[in-house]
Amino acid sequence: MTELRLPRVADFNIDGVGGNSLWSKAARQPLKSTGQGGSSYTTGFKAIYSQRGIYFLFDCEDKKISCSEQQFGADLFREDVVEVFLWPQEDQRTYFEYELSPLGAELPLLVCQDGAGRFQGWTPWHYHGDRRIKSATAVRAGEKKPQAAIGGWSAEFFIPFALLQGFPNCPPQPGAHWRATMARIDYDEAPQTCWAWQWNAPTFDTFHNLSQFGTIVFGE
Repeated sequence: MTELRLPRVADFNIDGVGGNSLWSKAARQPLKSTGQGGSSYTTGFKAIYSQRGIYFLFDCEDKKISCSEQQFGADLFREDVVEVFLWPQEDQRTYFEYELSPLGAELPLLVCQDGAGRFQGWTPWHYHGDRRIKSATAVRAGEKKPQAAIGGWSAEFFIPFALLQGFPNCPPQPGAHWRATMARIDYDEAPQTCWAWQWNAPTFDTFHNLSQFGTIVFGE
């Protein structure tokens, strides 16, 4: 099982392109293509954390924004999207999922899964103030609008530990381990192409396969 150590940093403002110099503390991690999709786009992410939460930065090669003007809480996974799954405590089958589209629509979910792999998602209550995720997206070589021709897009967001209150092992202390995976779906071709940070299973049907999650370690 691969481990990724997250550097600890001071809090900062996000801009959607990773413009803050603190991102230089993290190495870019490639995502691996899974499933039946044939897209050859490259995708990678970085992750760092502070006392208050975790920062993620995705960079996605792309040629078209294959999504519509979806609203908060919609089924974003049916169009272009990046996703993060955080599982703070392995002896509980409850974890957190966050999805963000190129146009800035978001879907935060608390996911509960049973031993048979069936799962149900729940959206946050009182999702505001220090409990709300901060997010921004940016498009390069094109316009930020549905179906626009582009050269790629990026997503930057901050998931506060205050939103995850109630999970064991949260907020994490330096040295703590969480299971996690980072993912992307692109719909420029059919079938859609999926990418995941860690994927060693011979087949793919869902990112909710907990056995395929990697491990993030919170650094000193």
